Amino acid sequence: MKIGVFDSGLGGLTVVKAISEHFKGADIFYIADTAYAPYGDKTQEEIRNRCIQITEFLIYSFNIEALIVACNTATSAAIKYLRDVYKDLIVIGTEPGIKPALNLTKTSKVAVLATKATLKGEKYQQLVENLSKGKDITLYEQACVGLVEQIENGEINSPKTYEMLKQWLLPMKEKNVDTIVLGCTHYPLVSDVIRDIMGNEINLIETGNAIANRLIYLTSLKGHNEENPLNISIGYTGKINRTMINKIFKDYNNKIEVRNCKI
Repeated sequence: MKIGVFDSGLGGLTVVKAISEHFKGADIFYIADTAYAPYGDKTQEEIRNRCIQITEFLIYSFNIEALIVACNTATSAAIKYLRDVYKDLIVIGTEPGIKPALNLTKTSKVAVLATKATLKGEKYQQLVENLSKGKDITLYEQACVGLVEQIENGEINSPKTYEMLKQWLLPMKEKNVDTIVLGCTHYPLVSDVIRDIMGNEINLIETGNAIANRLIYLTSLKGHNEENPLNISIGYTGKINRTMINKIFKDYNNKIEVRNCKI
């Protein structure tokens, strides 16, 4: 099984990491589209066109059989088009984990951290409307401007990143928010900082495991049941922080190929 995965940068590697812990016997080709990052400040049309370019590259370069759009913003802008056009591909998108958050909260107060583009996107708005209908839930939405860039630069534990998160999170803590949806695949990389501010009892909802389980289910329908180790290749279109790659995959024993791609 050949699987293509892409995001605007390093964030989607949290999804690849989750897949590597649950899924065997496949080749994963990851594209960090750092030349066009961040997606969150692009128009829907710009994001969709870029998603098409990357999908075409993955199909013709690696003959992928499954595609994972490991980015909430790109999913909102392009997933319907990709599924309509590439009918032979298994296409899996990423969306904020609103449903598990609503099931998990005890205070009925849930926060969503995401990019501006995700929060404004029609797909997200419909998701919230459908899942919160008839429920006594208070939803606190926060566009985390600049956080993706901090993570891409490896500034996970820097004072600036801490202050950014504290500014957004302390008002939520005061309002008794007990569950936070990490609505961007980059954000699990600052989970420890979020817990430091909110307390260890906070529920953090990320989507990597859900995507891994969905991939296992859909590929099993096509007879994929290999038990061999995964092979992971990482391509990037601009610059990439190799230290962050090593941090994300510190427990991964196989060698990971990292190279520049012209897309």
